[in-house]
Amino acid sequence: MSRCLQLAKLGSGSVAPNPLVGAVIVLNDQIIGGGYHKKYGKAHAEVNAVDSVKDKSILAQSTIYVSLEPCAHHGKTPPCADLLVKHNFKRVVIGCTDSFSEVSGKGVQRLKEAGIEIELGVLESECRAMNRHFFTFHEQKRPYVLLKWAQTQNKLIDSENGQTGEVTWISCPETQSKVHQWRNEYQAILVGKNTVLKDDPSLTVRAIRGSNPIRIILDSLLELDDQVQVKDKCAQTIILNKVKTESDRSCDYIKIEDMIAKSILSKLYELNIQSVLIEGGRATLQSFIDSSLWDEARIITGSTSFNVGTSAPKITGVSYHHEIFFSDKINYLFNQ
Repeated sequence: MSRCLQLAKLGSGSVAPNPLVGAVIVLNDQIIGGGYHKKYGKAHAEVNAVDSVKDKSILAQSTIYVSLEPCAHHGKTPPCADLLVKHNFKRVVIGCTDSFSEVSGKGVQRLKEAGIEIELGVLESECRAMNRHFFTFHEQKRPYVLLKWAQTQNKLIDSENGQTGEVTWISCPETQSKVHQWRNEYQAILVGKNTVLKDDPSLTVRAIRGSNPIRIILDSLLELDDQVQVKDKCAQTIILNKVKTESDRSCDYIKIEDMIAKSILSKLYELNIQSVLIEGGRATLQSFIDSSLWDEARIITGSTSFNVGTSAPKITGVSYHHEIFFSDKINYLFNQ
């Protein structure tokens, strides 16, 4: 199952809104095949694992380990549970069940009805953690929320000396690249209008090879002009606002009744967005913190200080990891 999780992680940034899944086939205590879900809409982990075994006749004597319950419905691809039944696997070991209503328990039931031996809950907590975005979305009916900001030694997130469109960097270049990797792992990235006006960010993964997240911009009265980088068509952009719902060549405008955290997440849920990285500014970050509508936070502390500027958000959480990364310190928190 540990190998399943290693394989599953290889699909990070490419499979959402599907979950990350890995599968390993074992015969006589030897791994004879394996696979993972590589891209949304393409073959699932079980299919790729089965395809990796040339002699399909030996599958009936084999055990397949899968990090998530095999699907039992027709989606972009046929049901994986049916594939396992077709090849008459001797045993199926499942890391955790799937809470998606189209699958939940149905995959296990399909296998049991076919007389296949089932074992559930192997490395269950690790398998659930692998797909925390997916489970949060289906169980809490909202996206998984990661908060991220960089702060100075004296806990400021911005300098008042900068000019509009000029970024005052706090973190080192290596950490900035690391943040781009985080962006690649999230389906969407969200900032408020003031962050766009102040920094004119592109909100892409340009420092790495990966997929750009959907850019979500909060702009109640549509005050941003068409020259800002978030409208450059390098990635899908959604402008949440109180004025209109329509699309143009650069972005999609979606009307929302109010800009409170709960309403924003409800709208993202409607849009089938399972995970969102919130990068600022302070008022936007603090609104999610105060509403307790966040799951994880990553706080980068640089080596510099500003004389004056914007104070960092105030947050209370459970620190689960802390690292020194080049000249920066990164603190990782879970919501209590």
